[in-house]
Amino acid sequence: MGKGDRRTKRGKIFRGTYGNTRPKKKKKRKAADAAKRAKGEAS
Repeated sequence: MGKGDRRTKRGKIFRGTYGNTRPKKKKKRKAADAAKRAKGEAS
């Protein structure tokens, strides 16, 4: 259980991979940008 273990969060960080133990974070959009997209004004 360490850097070489693919199943642990530390191992995922070391390898630079993602999965159930280390999910990718979804990017949060700014409120103003989201409002424009809802109206369909985005270029």
